[in-house]
Formats: sequence, C-alpha cells, structure tokens
Amino acid sequence: MKLHYLKKWYLPLIYYKLLKLYRCIKNIFFARKDHIFLFILSPPFCGSTLLNQILSTSKNLSCNNYLGVREGQLLPEVKDIMFNNKGWDNHVSYPWSKIKRVWMQYWDQSKQILMDKSTTNIMRVKEIKDAFPNIFFVAMVRNPYAQVEGIIRRNNSTVEYATKFALKCLKHQRRNKEHYKDILFFSYEDLCDNTEEVFEKIQKFIPELGKIKSNLQFSAHNYKTKNKMKIQNLNKEKIAMLSIEQLKVVNSYFKKETELLDYFGYSIIE
Repeated sequence: MKLHYLKKWYLPLIYYKLLKLYRCIKNIFFARKDHIFLFILSPPFCGSTLLNQILSTSKNLSCNNYLGVREGQLLPEVKDIMFNNKGWDNHVSYPWSKIKRVWMQYWDQSKQILMDKSTTNIMRVKEIKDAFPNIFFVAMVRNPYAQVEGIIRRNNSTVEYATKFALKCLKHQRRNKEHYKDILFFSYEDLCDNTEEVFEKIQKFIPELGKIKSNLQFSAHNYKTKNKMKIQNLNKEKIAMLSIEQLKVVNSYFKKETELLDYFGYSIIE
C-alpha cells in the first residue's frame, strides 16, 4: 500500500521537479523566440491523449506534460487553479499569465511548437487566444455513446451524469466550431478510420510540425490492457459495454438533443 502511494504521488512530483530543472538549464541556452502555440480542444475520453502522443512524435514539438493523460492543467503548480478549482465551471476565470509562466518552465523551448491538451480548453478558447500569440487549435469530438461509456467506467459516474456531461461537451464544441473559423475540426472516428487524410490536413494546417509518425503503437489507445496498440476505432467495443438499461437512460437525454448529435454526424442507437 505504501509503495502504491509512493508511485502515485511522490514519484510524479520528483519527476516534475527534475524535468523543470532540466528544462530550465536547456532553455537558458537553447530557447527559441518564434514559438507556435498549439492547443488540442477535446472533451475527455474522446481520443485527445492518443492525438497528443501522435503529435509528440514530431521533432519540432514539445508537450508541457508527458505523464498520465498528458494535460498541462495537471502540473503541480497549476492543478489547484485549473483542475481542482471547478475546472468545468465556465464562470471561473483563470490567471492565464501565471499559467503560461508555469507552462513555459515545462515546455522545451528549443522546439518551435509548444502544445497543451487540457480538456477544459474547450470552454476557454477566447481566454487562451488573448493570452497566447501565434496560436493554433485542433479540435476533436467522438461518438457521445462511446464517451459516456468511458466516463462511467473511468470515473465511476452515474449514467445520468455521464450523459449530461457528454452533451455539455458537444455544445461547447459546436459553439467553438461556429464562432472560431480558424479551428481545425475532425472526429475521433476520422482520426482512426482515415488517419493519413487527417494528418495531411494537420500538416497542411501547421507545416512546422514536419514529419509525424502515426503508424506506431500507442499506450493511450488501449483501454483493455497496458499494452500498446496501433490506431483503431474502438467505438463499437465501448458502446457494446453499455447495458440495455444504461442505453435507455442515455437515450432519454439524447433523444431531446437529436439536432446536436446530428450536427456532428451522430445518431440515436436503439
């Protein structure tokens, strides 16, 4: 039990301290001035960690957090601000100057592209635009039934909560898509089923990325074991894990939002 506690809490903190020290030394001598900031806009359990790992194969990119789900909002100095402090409340304002200062300490500033994938970014596009120059966004959605299954299984949430949260995320993404025409949108399904086409779009959108290796095996993509696997669409397996009773509850909410589902190309599953 003590060993588990050590691995879960103290080892990551030691890692972060050592990483920040290494970055500090390297950035003093090799930091660039012409950075591009890349933000992944994706709800949780929609493939953003997989996308993060794939984009991180670029030699020109640095992610601010390589542990766990790889989110900048989980770094020790900002976790209480961004994650623990009602992160999904869009009425909460973040001190972005402080957050940026912390993230710069974790980014390898010798790389031209500096990336973050905090899931709550989907609610704060305008604030991020105001805080960061030379900025790009790539955005994802996923079949909400698969997302609901992930929320229930990973967060031990009720079906009602998971369903309402999935709809909330889709509404944020629809707002982003309609209000910000400079965001590159694609779906988890496109990423898995039309991988090369999606990455041609991304590389055309951000040529500075250079070569991306999408044919590797990735740990973020396998919910069944800790083994790595190549990119494949896991929606069918995940949706099949929902019971008939759970589907009835999900549909009681989704059927009231068919227009929203249809907007992203999704439909009711009976």
